[in-house]
Amino acid sequence: MFQAARFKRRQLVLLATAAAIALPGLAFAQAKTKVAALYTVPFEQQWVSRLHKALKAAEARGEIEYKATENVSNADYERVMREYATAGNTLIVGEAFAVEAAARKVAKDFPKVSFLMGSSGKPQAPNFSVFDNYIQEPAYLTGMIAGGVTKSNKIGMVGGFPIPEVNRLMNAFMAGAKETNPKVEFSVSFINSWFDPPKAKEAAFAMIDKGADVMYAERFGVSDAAKEKGKLAIGNVINTQDKYPDTVVASALWNMEPSIDRAIKLVKEGKFTAEDYGPYSMMKHKGSELAPLGTFEKKVPAAIVTKVKAKEKDILDGKYTVKVDDGQPKSTTK
Repeated sequence: MFQAARFKRRQLVLLATAAAIALPGLAFAQAKTKVAALYTVPFEQQWVSRLHKALKAAEARGEIEYKATENVSNADYERVMREYATAGNTLIVGEAFAVEAAARKVAKDFPKVSFLMGSSGKPQAPNFSVFDNYIQEPAYLTGMIAGGVTKSNKIGMVGGFPIPEVNRLMNAFMAGAKETNPKVEFSVSFINSWFDPPKAKEAAFAMIDKGADVMYAERFGVSDAAKEKGKLAIGNVINTQDKYPDTVVASALWNMEPSIDRAIKLVKEGKFTAEDYGPYSMMKHKGSELAPLGTFEKKVPAAIVTKVKAKEKDILDGKYTVKVDDGQPKSTTK
């Protein structure tokens, strides 16, 4: 009996070993990747909300353990980043636009931690990848719509800061509007804040008072002004038409899932390296899209809708490339 029991135990060991060899990812798949994120603005801010949404989706799928901190001041950013890096998180996500030097310094000090940061700079080997909302393609399409629905031929544009990430979207929007309406003029203003709805609202009021009947809402607060004045608005990054059904005509949507999912996969596989994730925000990777017209489906002129759909197809087919212009846009109103 002793020999039989020993033989049985040996068989079980061999079977377990064979299973481990045949299914090397079994135990690996059960382990959740620890991911942390830190943001300088609230979770509901447009840009950050897209990162948070993508990470929460990965958490809901059971792929990651996710912790995040919002409203981190620039002065505290490095400290919070270091705390996350020392807490066993293998991927840290955030935005480094105003804290580039500090963020890159932390990455150097923690070479075994992977960093995916919103940045205007280049990747930093071996572990600091960068991303950006390269959604100039749907921004161009929303511009085409704006040019087709304005009656005064005056469009107001309110942005946060005149940095490349904002400028390229505004310039693409303006180019799209010019395609469908060469007569259109633009008023451009920056509020020098990423989250100050009252200030953005006041800037929009000033433009509406000067004749703008369509507002480009790069920041929160602009659509509120348009709604109060009975004007139209174009959304950016997220779709707020459910909150402004008679105001927001169209929106350029940013989907961060392709970038986040790629980073998580590479971290799990031990293959994460420093690279530019910007292209994964483009339409061909489903990183951005034109939101459905929804409540404005029957209100936008059919001829404009036809032109927009044709342009959208050309972009997806690689037949048309939206120019990336990072220069600061200027007002053209006389």
